[in-house]
Amino acid sequence: MTKLASASINTFGPSPKVGFESHSEQLITLTYGQLQDLIVQAIQEALQPLQDRISSLEDRVTGLQEENAALRAKLASLEKDRDVLSDNQLIQLRLIHELKEKVNQESQSPATTTKKTTDHIDDLHRLMIEDKTAQVSIAKAARLLGISKERMRQLKPLILKDDRFEIGWTSVAGRKGTVIRIRKFL
Repeated sequence: MTKLASASINTFGPSPKVGFESHSEQLITLTYGQLQDLIVQAIQEALQPLQDRISSLEDRVTGLQEENAALRAKLASLEKDRDVLSDNQLIQLRLIHELKEKVNQESQSPATTTKKTTDHIDDLHRLMIEDKTAQVSIAKAARLLGISKERMRQLKPLILKDDRFEIGWTSVAGRKGTVIRIRKFL
C-alpha cells in the first residue's frame, strides 16, 4: 500500500504506476572526478551571464574612456582658440584706442597763436570795453571785428585760453547760443 501511495504521490496522475521510483529515491553513483566536473560545469554555466555582463561593461568603460579623452582634447583646443581670440580682442581694443587718441590729437591740435590772432583777441577785448558790453554772441563778436563767424569759431579755443575772457551759454528765444564774456568787466 505504501508503494501504491508513494507511486500516486510521485506521478500526480489518476492511476499509479507500479514499480515507479522517484528520482529522489534513485541511487546514483559518481566518482569524485565526475562530481567535480559536474560542479565546475554548473558554476561555469551560472557564471557565464555574469562574465558576459562584465565583458560588456568593460567594453563600455573603454568606450567612455576614449570618448572622455576625445572631449578633453576638444576642450583643450577650444580653450586655446578662446585664448587666441581674447588676445586678438585685446590687440583690437588697443589699436582702436590708439587710433582714437591719434584722431583726437589731430583734431585737437593746439591752436597756434599768431600776431594776427592775438590782435583779433586784443581788439575784441578793447571793443567790448569801449561799448560797455559784458558779453557778446559769436555772431556779434565777428561783426565787431569785421571777420566771418567761421573765423570767429576758429578763435574760440584761443579765447578760452585768454584769462580776460570766458565762454558761456545763453538761451535766447528758446535757442542756446555761445557767448563770450569778459571776466572782470569794469
